[in-house]
Amino acid sequence: MKVAMICTEKLPVPPVRGGAIQTYISGIVDDLSSYHNVTVIGTTDPELATDEIIRQVRYVRLNGLGVFETYAAEVVRFLQTSEYDIIHVFNRPRLVPLIRDVCPNARIILSMHNDMFDVAKIDPQVAVKAIESVERIITISDYVGGVISSLYPAATEKLRTIYSGVDLGTFVPWEKSSQARQVRQELRSQHQLNGKQVILFVGRLTPKKGADILVRAMNDLSKRHSNIALVLVGGSWYSEDKVSDYVAYVRSLAGRSPIPVITTGFVSAEQIHQWFWAGDIFVCPSQWEEPLARVHYEAMAAGLPFVTTKRGGNAEVIIGGNGLLVEQPENPLAFSEQLQKLLSSRDLQRKMGSAGRMLAEERFTWNRVAREVREVWEGRGFR
Repeated sequence: MKVAMICTEKLPVPPVRGGAIQTYISGIVDDLSSYHNVTVIGTTDPELATDEIIRQVRYVRLNGLGVFETYAAEVVRFLQTSEYDIIHVFNRPRLVPLIRDVCPNARIILSMHNDMFDVAKIDPQVAVKAIESVERIITISDYVGGVISSLYPAATEKLRTIYSGVDLGTFVPWEKSSQARQVRQELRSQHQLNGKQVILFVGRLTPKKGADILVRAMNDLSKRHSNIALVLVGGSWYSEDKVSDYVAYVRSLAGRSPIPVITTGFVSAEQIHQWFWAGDIFVCPSQWEEPLARVHYEAMAAGLPFVTTKRGGNAEVIIGGNGLLVEQPENPLAFSEQLQKLLSSRDLQRKMGSAGRMLAEERFTWNRVAREVREVWEGRGFR
C-alpha cells in the first residue's frame, strides 16, 4: 500500500531538533517501509532537504514551521498531487476533515499523543467530523484514549493503545558497554560528580515538567544523604537554550541548594542518551496530566530505576517493580520520600533497573510498535 505519514508542524523528521512524535515516527518508519511504500510529510528545517529519499522512505518537507494554518494548507496542496491508500495523521485532528475533503477515498488513521481533542484546542464540530472521518485512533496510553472517549463517546470503538518504544541499542545500561562506561566517567569527572549518587531529570524546563519541585526536594534529601547530586538536562524549548523566567527561577533554586545541582541546558537528541549513562536514578516530576512521557522508556532501556508522578498516563509504565510512584506531585517531600528508598539501597536500584531493562526488551521495542501500527494499516488492529 501507498502510505503518507503526516507529522505535526512543530518540529522536523528525523528528530534533529528533538520531539517525541518525531522520534516515534523515526523509530518505526524504516520497519514499515519494508512492507509498504511510505512517504513522511513534515515541516522544513535548514539542515534538511525539502524532498529526499533516505533508505526506502521519501521525506517531503513543507513550509509552515510552527504555524498550523500555513502548514495545513501546504499539506492539502501536496495531497492533491498524489494518491495514497492510507493517510496516517499524527496529533492533529484539526487536519483530518481538511484531508477528507481532498482525499475522499483514502483510509485515514489518527495517532494521538496528547490533549489535542480538548475543547480549547479544537472546535467540537470539527472534532466530531474528524472522528467520523478516521478508521482508527491510535493513542500512546490508555489515559489519552480515556480522555478522548470521555469527551466524544463515539470515538470509543475506534481507539487502540499502542505504547511507544525506545532504541535498545542506543539506550543501554552503562555497565554493559565499554563506551558507556567511558562516557559516564568523563561526564561525571567534568561536572564533579565522582563518588555521588546522581539523580537525573531529562526534559524541557517548563513549570508543568516540575523541575523546580525536584530541586526543592533536595533540601530534605540532603539531611540524610550527603553524597548526592541532581542533574537537570534540557532547555526551555526544543533545540533552544533561551533563559526563560522559569529557567532563571530553577537556576536560582539550584544555586541555593545544599547539594550540587547541574543544569546542562539543551542537549541534542544524538547526545541525550549519554546523560542516562551518567545517572543512577531517573525522576519524571510532571505536574500536568502527562500523556505518557517517553523518557520513561529511555530510563528503563538504560537500566535506571525511576520515580514518576501519578499524572496522566505515567503510572501505566510502572510494571513489575521497575519504578516508584509519587501520588502528590506538587509536594517536594513526596519526592524525597520515594527517592530516599532508592538512595538507601543500591541493591534496590539494581533490581529496579534490571526489571526496567528487561521490560524494555520485552515490550517497548520499536519493532513491536511498528508491528502494531502495521496491524492497524492492514486492517488487523481491532481487538
